[in-house]
Amino acid sequence: MASPIVPDQHLREVQLHSEEILKGHFLHAYRDTVQLPDGGEAIREYIIHPGAVMIIPLLDDPAVGLQVVLERQFRYPVGQVMIEFPAGKLDPGEDTLACAQRELKEETGYTATEWACAGVLHPVISYSTEFIEIWFARGLRLGDRHLDAGEFLDVFTTTPNDLLSACREGRVTDAKTLTGALWLQNVLSGAWDLRWQSPDSPVGR
Repeated sequence: MASPIVPDQHLREVQLHSEEILKGHFLHAYRDTVQLPDGGEAIREYIIHPGAVMIIPLLDDPAVGLQVVLERQFRYPVGQVMIEFPAGKLDPGEDTLACAQRELKEETGYTATEWACAGVLHPVISYSTEFIEIWFARGLRLGDRHLDAGEFLDVFTTTPNDLLSACREGRVTDAKTLTGALWLQNVLSGAWDLRWQSPDSPVGR
């Protein structure tokens, strides 16, 4: 569906006042007073997030065909072990491709010979500035993982069809992974194109 090109001033809100209410390790929470399009005022509470990347790693397995690399990780806020594509937040000033290479290597042990940027998703637009850039990776080679201190996760592979079944059945509910599955389905069907590139720099910090 094409987005209509129409004026949007009648929808915009204007910041009148901003108050920082929490400064954490990497999240900052704010409470703003805004002027609404009709002249009224409202409160908006939201989180500043540094941004992140997600990787959709494609593994060619001669024995079983194309596989995708996934993770199982406990997520404290929801109290569940979640199935996810590899992902991680950007370090200050870090390039998104460099972040994707680093996170794939650290979390799964894989490096990739080719990368393609698919797009950007905003997972929680009502209360966070977070964006996640989506990268596909192929030509995978397995090496050693280098998990961060306090990071615990399992790495496994499955077929794209099994991943889509898990999404349909509610076994995958993570928003970024559901978006990644949508991209994967359309890329594999040929409906959506990717522009692959070979990174010039080696993986790692």
